[in-house]
Amino acid sequence: MEEISNGSFRLRNPFMSFRDADTVTQALLKEFSELPPQEVRAAVQTAWNEQENVRRDIRKKGEETLRYLEETGKRGIVLAGRPYHIDPEINHGIPELITSFDIAVLTEDSVSHLGCPERPLIVSDQWMYHSRLYAAASYVKTVEHLDLIQLNSFGCGLDAVTTDQVNDILSGSDKIYTCLKIDEVNNLGAARIRVRSLLSAIRVREKQHKKRSLQSSAIEKVAFTEEMRGEYTIICPQMSPIHFEILEPAFNACGYHFVVLDNDNRHSVDVGLKYVNNDACYPSLLVVGQIMEALLSGRYDLDKTAIIMSQTGGGCRATNYVGFIRRALKKANMEQIPVISLNLAGIESNPGFHLNADMLIRAAMGAQFGDIFMRCTYRLRPYEATPGSVEGMHQKWLKIVQEFVSSRHVSLRKFNRLCRDIIRDFDAIPILDIKKPRVGIVGEILVKFSPAGNNHLVELLESEGAEAVVPDLLDFMLYCFYNQLYKAENLGTSKKSARIASLGIWAIEHILRKTSVREFKRSRHFTPPTPIREIAGFAEPIVSIGNQTGEGWFLTGEMVELIHDGVPNIVCTQPFGCLPNHVVGKGVIKALRKAYPESNIVAIDYDPGASEVNQLNRIKLMLSTAQKNLN
Repeated sequence: MEEISNGSFRLRNPFMSFRDADTVTQALLKEFSELPPQEVRAAVQTAWNEQENVRRDIRKKGEETLRYLEETGKRGIVLAGRPYHIDPEINHGIPELITSFDIAVLTEDSVSHLGCPERPLIVSDQWMYHSRLYAAASYVKTVEHLDLIQLNSFGCGLDAVTTDQVNDILSGSDKIYTCLKIDEVNNLGAARIRVRSLLSAIRVREKQHKKRSLQSSAIEKVAFTEEMRGEYTIICPQMSPIHFEILEPAFNACGYHFVVLDNDNRHSVDVGLKYVNNDACYPSLLVVGQIMEALLSGRYDLDKTAIIMSQTGGGCRATNYVGFIRRALKKANMEQIPVISLNLAGIESNPGFHLNADMLIRAAMGAQFGDIFMRCTYRLRPYEATPGSVEGMHQKWLKIVQEFVSSRHVSLRKFNRLCRDIIRDFDAIPILDIKKPRVGIVGEILVKFSPAGNNHLVELLESEGAEAVVPDLLDFMLYCFYNQLYKAENLGTSKKSARIASLGIWAIEHILRKTSVREFKRSRHFTPPTPIREIAGFAEPIVSIGNQTGEGWFLTGEMVELIHDGVPNIVCTQPFGCLPNHVVGKGVIKALRKAYPESNIVAIDYDPGASEVNQLNRIKLMLSTAQKNLN
């Protein structure tokens, strides 16, 4: 809003956790320091008590409505969805439409306290309303005169997680699941048809006196055991080839048969569309598509194969990759295949897979080597005097570092020496004295690093006469660590986790990167990575550090970092169905242009149906402006 941005008004919107009254109090005392502390505490306690009263009233009304339905023999429908679906401007009068059929409407939070889903579910609970949805569905499946309709709006791939799970809970116990997709169109004709279809199907079942059998919503997870370790092939989807070709031998050196898939292509996306809810975001389709394409290819013994996938524990779909994969395996009758969750948050564990110090050290060193190769290769390749000399240097050192990370013992001294020698060797490559536009690539992590995900954007930029600049992969790990510091300081989370995260930041920036940062500073052609606290400082005037879903504030911070490093031309890669990244990516471009008039930023959407011609035209338009500014 112009009134806020021009200083006429001040918007005070602190991020707060509602885990308990004390956490809310501390956040408000920090934000409104000019108010008497005793008044703030009293106000919070009064509001907290009233919130509990409201919840109690809603539950009481739900129980009252259920008794009414029991006494009258009428039916009820639990109308469930996101919290904002309660808004009449958003739900377009669907509650009134349902009541016009003489059916009672209940909200999911009026009955969720009466149900409890059997666990573990195939998905991970990420939000409170997710838990309410699953609890409400678990209650509905036990009551004959209740059904559930879920409202779903376009815009966030995370909704695919909840719709699939609610469907599982209801359909598994022979209940009819109905999902109404609503957006800005207020035509209720389609909704009316769907509701009538549901009622008709219910009446048919009643006439047939069809008996239902209640089924548990819990799944039996197939564990990766110690006995499997020596026999099983563990397949991993591709994300960043320049990094993963080093990480593969690093994991194998820890006693596993680890294979990084090389099928990140259009066919894998098509396979993903068959096995993943198509409302899921593009990276989910690409990742699951790679895995399923490999399993269906016949190259692997399905009784001796496991899958490994990272699981962040955050609020976005990355936490539910494992759930997406298990659901795809179920569809393909491959439920015997174990899925290993690679995480630092204790979300899942497998007795045969050990994320120990040796593995973490080898993986961290491999990631740092990958960052060095990416920084050096992309910086020099557009200017090389002898075509192929940069890639030749990359391949020479790739073999050396692969041998290093897979050796019996990895030493910090040799690691530092390798980092130094690699940078010096690249820095000595003869290059042409010409100028080209420098173009940064930022965005959702998979689409940013995966050539298949971004339609080979680096190669495209280089073919169009530009230099691609891609921030380091390790920066994302630093972002995850830094988030823990913010949460402990402002959202009341564990101080212990913050101390561990702080130690992680120190280890990466002062041990892992120390030698390479020094060499980059001494070099003629390269710039060193920016410390994570500086990146956070870049982002803070534009977005709150509380924005931590998806790439969160980090995406904004990377764009500002690039501008400060002399890279004002930026492609912001936005996957379809990723609402958070549209907020902190495309949503901040106006603010960035105001703060940095020289910035030349284009947001490009990537999804299975995106037009490559349209993408190319928009990128060429950005490059045209970049070329004019260069001259």
